[in-house]
Amino acid sequence: MGTVRMILIVKGRRLQAATIGFFEAIIYIVALGWVVNSLDEPFNILVYALGFAAGNYVGIYLEEKLALGHVCVQVIPSLKSQPIVEQLRKDGYGVTVIEAVGKNGPKNILKCIRRKKKFKKDVKVTGTSGSKSIYCYYGCQKNTRWLLQTSKG
Repeated sequence: MGTVRMILIVKGRRLQAATIGFFEAIIYIVALGWVVNSLDEPFNILVYALGFAAGNYVGIYLEEKLALGHVCVQVIPSLKSQPIVEQLRKDGYGVTVIEAVGKNGPKNILKCIRRKKKFKKDVKVTGTSGSKSIYCYYGCQKNTRWLLQTSKG
């Protein structure tokens, strides 16, 4: 719960984060009270620690499945960038192409804002050009929404 709550805080979703925080606090107080009242039982401490670890694991898993928000994707294709640009634009997305110079000569850097759920498709598109593209992505704040595609979603 804490993992998902922190992600919601970063995304600016106050009400959802506060609601999860409320229930998280109740669970924490009850569970910690149970452990503190029986410190002579190592099994209870072990169960609490396992529950905490499992909560982190499940929280990360849920965040990956929910894929909340948007990501800014930056791609540096090792070969031709035009097929990637054409495919993304065909899908209705804006792509900014920045000319750069790499170790082996001129390159293009492609930038695109996508919904996080669509990010895996981006990775597949970059692989369709027969190149080994380098890509990085980072979270975008909600004030970048105006840059998103207008025709498809």
